[in-house]
Amino acid sequence: MFSVVRHIVRKEFLQLFRDRRMLIPLFLGPVIQLVLFGFAATIDVKNISLAVVDQDRTEDSRALVSAFTQSGYFTVRENPESPTALDVLLQTGRVRSALVFPADFSRRLGRMEAAPLQVLIDGADANSATIIQSYVLLIAAKYSAGVAGRALGGAFEPVSMIEPRVWYNPELKSSVWMVPGVISMILLLTTLILTAMAVTREREIGTYEQLIVSPIRPVELILGKTVPFVIIGFADVVLVLLAGRLVFHVPMRGSLPFLFGAAFIFLLTTLGTGLLISTISRTQSQAMMSAMFFVMPAMLLSGVFSPIKGMPRLVQYLTYLNPLGYFGKIVRAILLKGSGPDVLWPELAALAAIGLAVFTLSALRFRKRLE
Repeated sequence: MFSVVRHIVRKEFLQLFRDRRMLIPLFLGPVIQLVLFGFAATIDVKNISLAVVDQDRTEDSRALVSAFTQSGYFTVRENPESPTALDVLLQTGRVRSALVFPADFSRRLGRMEAAPLQVLIDGADANSATIIQSYVLLIAAKYSAGVAGRALGGAFEPVSMIEPRVWYNPELKSSVWMVPGVISMILLLTTLILTAMAVTREREIGTYEQLIVSPIRPVELILGKTVPFVIIGFADVVLVLLAGRLVFHVPMRGSLPFLFGAAFIFLLTTLGTGLLISTISRTQSQAMMSAMFFVMPAMLLSGVFSPIKGMPRLVQYLTYLNPLGYFGKIVRAILLKGSGPDVLWPELAALAAIGLAVFTLSALRFRKRLE
């Protein structure tokens, strides 16, 4: 049995690497995808373009504007004379936020009265608008505390002191949170699509019938078809982990053997789904389209791009059937928190159950087609 499987695996590798250009999408492609996703798929909001309508023109208004620019998040791009010009600036996207100081802003501060400050934010991108709003509130609160302290001769003390400590990602870099999720996505794409196209390629070149009439047993053919992509999948995991470490400084606090063990369980679902797609597809183009039909919902329901808790209740129930969601959580917990099996056993159990069910169903259907 092992001799037959070894020859099939060798044949698969020879067929894959016969075209040297395949080396780029197989090994360099995942690294390029990781770098692009890591830089592009970010929730950080920086260099926010700001318009300032200063009708007060005093030291107080200039100090607050300086607080916005010195925060590192805002950059003053426009200084219109009238608030009427803000509509065009926000509508055309030249600025994403605006401050409007009333003429009596400084006078009200001097009297310790409430000094209104109008803040306009482009809400077309709701997530970015929410983050910008939090920046504005934080900067304004800090500035107000400073004004109150000066008015009271430096005797102002807050009621409570808050000293936040951020664990696992102290610099709050979104790439550190995003890259582990991208690793699971790349492993899904690479192994699922390659497995789905491996069998349909046999049909297109006319060798599928030869496999059926050969003395090779179905279990040997299944192993011979899937083992190469397990090896390629693990090689891609190593490459993207190194790229994530070198480019984005993603920590590796957990056990790498445990991570590879979890990756093997995840591969049961991707390889099983690829085999299942290969049994219903006649051509490689059909296999590719069927694979994307599975991949896109899996990515959207994985929690990589948006938190699952923010999804509608019915959609949250669907995420329980998504292996990518479990594996993405496992990768993040291992790399960022150093979690082990004692913490992640529920996710591992769910992933193993889905993987065994999918792979068994796919293997049975694939075997039936052979016999």
